[in-house]
Amino acid sequence: MYITDLKFSLWADFIERDYLDNEFKDLINDGIINGATSNPAIFKNAILSSPAYKKQLSTLDSLSPKEKYEAVAIFDIIKAADVLKPLFDKGDDGYVSIEVDPFLSDDAEGTIAEGKRLFESIGRKNVMIKVPATKAGYIAMEELTACGIPVNATLIFKKEQAVACAKAFKSGVARNGRELAQQASDQASTKVRVGVDTVISIFVSRVDRALDSKLVELGIDVALSGIYNTADIYNTIQEMSIDGCRALFASTGVKDDSLPANYYIDELLAYNSVNTAPIDTIKAFHKNGVKKKVLPISDKVIKKHFEKISVAGIDFSAVLDKQISDGLVAFEDAFKEILESL
Repeated sequence: MYITDLKFSLWADFIERDYLDNEFKDLINDGIINGATSNPAIFKNAILSSPAYKKQLSTLDSLSPKEKYEAVAIFDIIKAADVLKPLFDKGDDGYVSIEVDPFLSDDAEGTIAEGKRLFESIGRKNVMIKVPATKAGYIAMEELTACGIPVNATLIFKKEQAVACAKAFKSGVARNGRELAQQASDQASTKVRVGVDTVISIFVSRVDRALDSKLVELGIDVALSGIYNTADIYNTIQEMSIDGCRALFASTGVKDDSLPANYYIDELLAYNSVNTAPIDTIKAFHKNGVKKKVLPISDKVIKKHFEKISVAGIDFSAVLDKQISDGLVAFEDAFKEILESL
């Protein structure tokens, strides 16, 4: 962990083949990161811009575009998982995430089937299957965790989403526990890993990018809505206390040059949490970050900020709903672009 006393982890929100062979290992060996995440947009940028993939792709001509994508993505995820395995073996996270086909976001059975297939194909225990927080996604989250598969619930912007994810994880982990207990009873000598690790990924900076230009006009403090919304969700996740489940802060790169590069890590430093960020953001935090716990933020402070927004006539819930739908579309578009290119 980056800060052991806080149980605070830094994961790199980036995957690319040459990076995995070089800088990724350095960041792990230097104790700066202890996990990694990916999504369709990250893989799109890597596959379409890096020459590292050309050789493998040249051997896959007989496959469909999705089969080509999976072959390339699985290769990278296996590589990352193997590099991270020593951390996983000693209980220091060591996870890498891969997302299911974003076009399955409303298909529970399809998500479950793909999540199981990807986990089995990768064949590494330190892989999290990333599932968007939709109604179908909650069903899939429960079933996958019940099967002992670690899950990264993604695209969370609202407290209701986080609660639904946490409930799905609670039920799935309980089912998995009963299964493990039965296995232990049937095969007393068999050792099994107890528990299922999960994260609830709350998106931060996108909220500020959606609101801040309007808030400037209204004289309301900017670069706080994403922080306070996330802090509110974090408080709820902590209160629910689901075994093996942590809040993960995502979308933490800075787009506003007036903010420090490490702003969304500094301002969300919290006990029992993960922050997944771009490499440059992580380096800035490692070099300049305050490294002092900030969360929890009181409900009173959070409520006061959002009351100002409401009084100004902004429907914050509608803003979040748009971010959820836009996020799903963005991942679908990235995935579609990959498939078309392949």
